[in-house]
Amino acid sequence: MPIFPKISLRVEVENYLKEGFMNKEIVSALGKQEAERKFETLLNNLSHPPSFTTVRVNSHLASVQHVKNLLFDELQKQFNGLSVPILQHPDLQDVLLIPVIGPRKNINKKQCEAIVGAQCGNAVLRGAHVYVPGIVSASKFMKAGDVVSVYSDIKGKCKKGAKEFDGTKVFLGNGISEVSRKEIFSGLPELKGIGVRMTEPVYLSPSFDNVLSSYLFLQNLPSAVVTHVLDPQPGERILDLCAAPGGKTTHIAALMHDQGEVIALDKISNKVKKIKQNALLLGLNSIRAFCFDGTKALKLDRIKDTEGEPPFLPESFDRILLDAPCSGMGQRPNMACSWTLKEVTSYQPLQRKLFTVAVKLLKPGGVLVYSTCTITLAENEEQVAWALTEFPCLQLQPQEPQIGGKGMMGAGLSFEQLKQLQRFDPSVVPLQDMDIESLRDASVDMIRLANKDCIGFFIAKFVKCKSTQEKEPSK
Repeated sequence: MPIFPKISLRVEVENYLKEGFMNKEIVSALGKQEAERKFETLLNNLSHPPSFTTVRVNSHLASVQHVKNLLFDELQKQFNGLSVPILQHPDLQDVLLIPVIGPRKNINKKQCEAIVGAQCGNAVLRGAHVYVPGIVSASKFMKAGDVVSVYSDIKGKCKKGAKEFDGTKVFLGNGISEVSRKEIFSGLPELKGIGVRMTEPVYLSPSFDNVLSSYLFLQNLPSAVVTHVLDPQPGERILDLCAAPGGKTTHIAALMHDQGEVIALDKISNKVKKIKQNALLLGLNSIRAFCFDGTKALKLDRIKDTEGEPPFLPESFDRILLDAPCSGMGQRPNMACSWTLKEVTSYQPLQRKLFTVAVKLLKPGGVLVYSTCTITLAENEEQVAWALTEFPCLQLQPQEPQIGGKGMMGAGLSFEQLKQLQRFDPSVVPLQDMDIESLRDASVDMIRLANKDCIGFFIAKFVKCKSTQEKEPSK
């Protein structure tokens, strides 16, 4: 049962999404009532966290069993001896699943309150503590050591530094303040550490702040599936075209046993720094990260590149991952999105530019995987339909492992083509109430639940059947 309101969207955006999810093909197949029910379920589920926290083991540095044992000890400490199982995914051997306990409905709200921004609130629902920069307002009498109730200002209406807030706010749980109100809003150089240490969150998930950071990477389940679908092999040259923050880049290098070359591009320098930090932390040497605009990654002149830096010569990569910039409408939890329709629909042209570059950089026989963390038809199945028409050299491929559902109808793709796509759809299963008792219930298929109750995500896999280079005219 939902405990939070459904995701708050602008009317124009909700209508746009509804048109996609209630297109003629879907309504014809499911009936109007069922299509409408699924859409409403989707909006409800997006505002709640998935049922599992997913972590990927850095198999380059340690065995999965060793890391699982270390993680078990860590969770015992964090959860005060509460025994929460850690499951190894049967189809993704380097992925561990930790059930999220909640929603916990018997938490007593306190008089002392801290209001946090929506983004901070989303992180708290996934196991994070509250960091000082995320605190928007606090009760006038709040001191360090006080037990405080934490609320999310989901509509962004609370004034920074307010002493009380009566607008729309969602209860996230209780914690202990590490700093006083005076310290937070004193105007002195901004504090950056933990502001409230969560002790009774509505959803109990482990915190991964500085926890086993060389061995574990916090990653949503579909994000780990993508790299397995790409199936990188030792010795190959692979391009991650939009790579930040580096989760998939480092996964590619680990699956290749750090043998070969992984090129990671992102156009924002701080994000590139983060990729390099993650590669160093995880002990991976095959990664080269560059601050570069992926739309300009194709070298237009034929002069041989010497250093292997961008831009690159055509057909110089064995495999390419295009985890494209997108509207991010599949992220969970997300209680409110203030974007305009123009913003939500602005990504399709950019995705097509990047896709075109990727096709030209891919060797004949090479594999291109396209993915997004959004739910819109325009950024997913419509892009596949466009790509297959625009690039006759591409062929859609079945995916392994196939964990998500088939693609969504409405873009003119055949049933066989839809079966070759993977769409992770948060509306597929009802919201779960998970407690220790239900974890012991053998009738609950935990792996199936983890596969279904995750973020909204999309994956398509193509193979390039022939060269796209123009042949030199014969003399």
